[in-house]
Amino acid sequence: MRHRVKQIRRLNHKDPDHRDAVLRNLMTSFFVHKSITTTAKRAKNVAIITDKLVNLVNTKDKMNAIREVARYVFTKESSQELFSNIAPKYSERKSWITRITPIKLRVWDSARLVKVELV
Repeated sequence: MRHRVKQIRRLNHKDPDHRDAVLRNLMTSFFVHKSITTTAKRAKNVAIITDKLVNLVNTKDKMNAIREVARYVFTKESSQELFSNIAPKYSERKSWITRITPIKLRVWDSARLVKVELV
């Protein structure tokens, strides 16, 4: 039985350390490039975490926000991009900061590829 198990967070039964590393890499690339192409399941996770981080940066004081953001991104450039360009632009919004657009099916495994970008 799968009571109270969020299917969106699973990422193909990866162990938690690998899943966190994949999501941190995706978030770092997303904040630097403002859009990424990935699979649909990973894109949903990126959208959830992006909404959470932008709201966190806009509501908490700066030092606590820096500590929290450091848990989700690897590089200093990506966190600076979030604090200086992305979060102030979306200070009025509480959710729906990202747009997920389907692109195509991947050839070798027919995974749904989508493009994740800021609205």
